[in-house]
Amino acid sequence: MGKGLVTLVNPNLVHPPITPYALDILTTSLEDNGFDVDVVDLSFRRDDWRTALQEYFTGRDPVLIGITIRNTDTIYPQEQRVFINSHRDIINQIKDLITAPIVAGGVGFSSMPFALVDYFDIPFGVKGPGERPIVSLADTILSGGNPHAIPELIINSGGGRVHRVPPQPRRPRTRDAVAANIRPAQPSTAYRRHSGVARRVDNLAYYQRGGLGNILTKNGCPFACTHCVEPDAKGMQFTRREVHAVVDEMEQLNRQGVYDLHTTDSEFNLLITHSKAVLEEVIRRKHADDTSPLHRLRLWIYSQPAPFDEELMALLADAGCAGINVAPDHVREDLLNGWKITAGGSRFYNGDDVDLLCSLARTYEIPVMTEVLLGMPGETEQTLRECVERSLRWDVAVVGYTLGIRVFPYSPLGKQLAEDCAGRFTVPGLQSNTALEPIVLIPLESCATALQYERQFLFDDQGRIRPVYYFSPDLPEERHTIESPNGRWVNSLNLLRELVPASEHHRVMLPTLPGLTEDDNNYADNPFLLQLVKLGYKGAFWSHWPNRQQIMRVRTASPA
Repeated sequence: MGKGLVTLVNPNLVHPPITPYALDILTTSLEDNGFDVDVVDLSFRRDDWRTALQEYFTGRDPVLIGITIRNTDTIYPQEQRVFINSHRDIINQIKDLITAPIVAGGVGFSSMPFALVDYFDIPFGVKGPGERPIVSLADTILSGGNPHAIPELIINSGGGRVHRVPPQPRRPRTRDAVAANIRPAQPSTAYRRHSGVARRVDNLAYYQRGGLGNILTKNGCPFACTHCVEPDAKGMQFTRREVHAVVDEMEQLNRQGVYDLHTTDSEFNLLITHSKAVLEEVIRRKHADDTSPLHRLRLWIYSQPAPFDEELMALLADAGCAGINVAPDHVREDLLNGWKITAGGSRFYNGDDVDLLCSLARTYEIPVMTEVLLGMPGETEQTLRECVERSLRWDVAVVGYTLGIRVFPYSPLGKQLAEDCAGRFTVPGLQSNTALEPIVLIPLESCATALQYERQFLFDDQGRIRPVYYFSPDLPEERHTIESPNGRWVNSLNLLRELVPASEHHRVMLPTLPGLTEDDNNYADNPFLLQLVKLGYKGAFWSHWPNRQQIMRVRTASPA
């Protein structure tokens, strides 16, 4: 019997379901600090989640309830589907059933924590990794202490009064030291992963219904890519986990039958020496034990074009890498300058790096998907044409295109657009499908509170949900489209489809609008993904994309 019960809730109702890794991490940390932990996972109860909550909370009295918010919305620029309204419904139901305080966290939550604590009307929030804060908060509540003494905890006092407790003074730094608020609580311990255990995340069930498990080798990112929220949400330094802990965890999952593992690092190959060390340990264990479950490991990684060398590719092949998702984003150096950069402002790859990675992957027979982001500032019809032409020459399994970008409060792009608006006028290209008036952003320094600043990226002045997106106004759109706050960049979508030869369509993921094409590469409740799950396919979504027409025609047969 522990010193108190903490209940962790997953409110994500999107399918195919994505394993709530954060809850395994938090469960490990809380249990190691003497708490009992229950996980209430609503992903598999999405059609009767109210009943699931009623059943669980009847007769239970937790000290604290933790909610993980992985995504606020799809961030898919054409769909713009929002999740926070269903999350709030779930939170309100919990509040009707139990009086225990609620704390929210997660990557999506961390992108705008002040706004979401206020919107959910909950007392506490955690920005960034939550292992330490949730233990401190549970201990404080149990002892009757003052939560206002917990460094970096976000506290909602009601009436729009939300603040973050100041951090503790930092100790003198060593070369490998990192700030406490972005350091994993147990870097030397494998997080405990479960399958088929009551009131725990069921990793095998997620694998069977979603096709992928997940693994973290390091957290945070010190780079400053214009569109990215991860340095702000996860920490602006690399926080590596000890190699043996990562591989122990891989073995746990493989032993449970979860063989396809996708890295959840911002990018696997950044901090390349650590990446190689993880792979070397996987290979060492495979060679040392013919019965190791790691022989069945299929590893899928996110990667930047650089740093990448032949040694890394060879290690990936020997460790069991099944596919690489690489994000060159564009081909024009003038557009990428100032966009894909380090914290110091310098570029960290060029076109030759993309060519080298693709060539090495071909040599080692590892499939690659390249992700291209179109419609960023400076994009024109000419640059779009050039990008499509050159990216189709990459010898890869799949090329994916996105048109437009979700704008978040603390991404460099979000901050710059707010500066450009200056609270007085809109900037051409700011768009939302649900906007009823021009989108005018106010810079943080001109806002009365962080809450006011964050809210404008998700709500309009009347409190209606209105996520903010950006599409380059220099693309070939009609004037009325660009001037309308909810205009749709249909001409650019059609142009993009026309630029891809019919012979290449099988391996290309194109953005689309409803009715424009039968293909849809969005994740949430995607018909093709749901068909993959039904037929028992495993691995990354994109790896099956070239065979989607055949797969969609199958109704009862097993996968090849």
